[in-house]
Amino acid sequence: MSTQAVLYDAPGPKARARNWLYSVLFVLVLALVVYYVYVGFDEKNQWAGALWEPFIKGSTWTEFLLPGLLNTLKAAALSIVIALPIGALLGIGRLSEHKWVRIPAGAIVEFFRAIPVLLLMVFAAALFAFYTDIDAEIRPLFAAVTGLVLYNGSVMAEVFRAGILALPKGQAEAASALGLRKTQVMLNVLLPQAVTLMLPALVSQLVVILKDTALAGQLTIGFDELIRASGPLTGLYGNTIPSLIVVAIIFIVLNLLLSQFASWLENKLARRKKAPRGAKPLHNAPSNVVLQRDDASGGAM
Repeated sequence: MSTQAVLYDAPGPKARARNWLYSVLFVLVLALVVYYVYVGFDEKNQWAGALWEPFIKGSTWTEFLLPGLLNTLKAAALSIVIALPIGALLGIGRLSEHKWVRIPAGAIVEFFRAIPVLLLMVFAAALFAFYTDIDAEIRPLFAAVTGLVLYNGSVMAEVFRAGILALPKGQAEAASALGLRKTQVMLNVLLPQAVTLMLPALVSQLVVILKDTALAGQLTIGFDELIRASGPLTGLYGNTIPSLIVVAIIFIVLNLLLSQFASWLENKLARRKKAPRGAKPLHNAPSNVVLQRDDASGGAM
């Protein structure tokens, strides 16, 4: 079999020169933007050492940034752990053949997907304040997690549904022909295969959850996440821009770590699907065995 790409033509000399030109122009424009940002900050004395000095002090991290980071990670972790199974149940529910399951699941997904996550947090905070006895200290955490779970669980439901629908229909038909019940087909055949397809979209949504925790520090919710926790720091030193830059770097590092973990998990799942070590292809098998395997694979796919 030829190793040459079928759907991609190798660029010729003119195309390579044009690509290099575009790359150089992009780098120049990016460098120009960075330069103007640097000059703008420099004119406002935002690069002064006194504004950045607090970040080399241990007290700045222990009193402000690390507690806020811990609250951010706590809210994100709780939201992810709760939203994933809810999204899976709603996504599977939307694929149900029973209208009494499919219609309510679809209504829940469409309703909560249409409401901004900040509005869900505000509603949850008001609900917990007026109708529950939840302690005021942990009420912001409950409101933040509730809003994140309702919105992102609904979005994940669509991710699960799309991942399952992306599989060949022959997978479910072959499993049903073997006598598996619908629940067994979904749990043992479809979901394990769909996870690999869904992983990039799921990771993107997990990153959204991590970033949306910043919304919980605004308005009446008052959750002491990372950005809100850096507020007193800016009041003490007047270094709003440096503080926001440091917070942005922390979020970038967290998202990169999450993406790296997702890549590791995707590679691990891909390796599990490979043939066992030492297994040999059936090149010398009898023709009737080969035909049977082809038939089986054709029915499974």
